[in-house]
Formats: sequence, C-alpha cells, structure tokens
Amino acid sequence: MPRLVHRDLDRFVKLAVKWGARDAKVIRASTVRCEPWVRLKCQFGCSGYNKRLTCPPFTPTPEETAKAVACYRRAILIHANDNDVINEIVPNLEREIFLAGYYKALGFGSGPCYLCERCNIKGRCKYPYDARPAMEAGGIDVFHTARVNGFPIEVVTSTDQQGDYFG
Repeated sequence: MPRLVHRDLDRFVKLAVKWGARDAKVIRASTVRCEPWVRLKCQFGCSGYNKRLTCPPFTPTPEETAKAVACYRRAILIHANDNDVINEIVPNLEREIFLAGYYKALGFGSGPCYLCERCNIKGRCKYPYDARPAMEAGGIDVFHTARVNGFPIEVVTSTDQQGDYFG
C-alpha cells in the first residue's frame, strides 16, 4: 500500500472542509479509543439501536473496531455542526482516498443513518456506497478521541445548544 504523503493528507482535509466540515485534521490512529461502554450507550439510550444496519447490533463490536483501527497509522477526524454533514462527507471522502490509491480507506459516520425512511434490517443495505456506521456504533469513544486531538466537544444539555459531530 502506498504511504500517505503529506500533500495527499492536506488535500483530503481541505476537501472535507470544502464539502462542509467545520474543521478536519490528520490524527494518529492510536488516539482513537474504543470502549465496550460506548456500544451500551447505543443499546440503552439511542432510538437507532436494532433499527438501522449502521447501528448495533449490526455493526462491528468495540473489539473488532479496535483491531481494525490498529491497522492504521493515521486517520482524518472531521468535525461539523450537523451529523447529516458528516454522513455526507465521510463516504465521499473515503471514496476519494480509495481512488487515490489508498485501498484501506474506511470511514465512520455520526449517529443513526437516515438514508431510508425504514431500514431493511432483514436484508442488505440499499445504499452500501453511502451508508457508514457511526463512530460510536463501533464503540469509538468520540468524546475522548475529539478531546485528545484538540477538538471542542461537550455534552448537549438543551435543545438550544449546538452539538459537535465527528466522523
């Protein structure tokens, strides 16, 4: 596999921002923390659990995600004010990175997928090129990962508050 070169990384970060990200940066993959409790937060507290193919129990476990993340040296963390923006950028950026010759390109989105009004959980995804599991669906501790990489993130405590979304 070709080694990611700085000019390519810079180009991919700039693309994410051009496509609507508030910010994006290259991070060390080793700063992505996977924890079992994160998946439990999906199971107990999220309406997408067992209703979307991009949500648990259909997604990789935290252990599987951690093993996959360990295959990488670097990642691009994307920050936006809306999870729809993240979920549009991630598969498109993944595709750009893959077509640039980086065949291990793999992206995680944010929150439940809403490409379909009702997800076909008994069959195959209707949008396999666009739907991606959320970071948290794979057990990624988004708060830790964002904070250790210098991004702002706080618990949203009211509907008036702007959230921070990552992919």
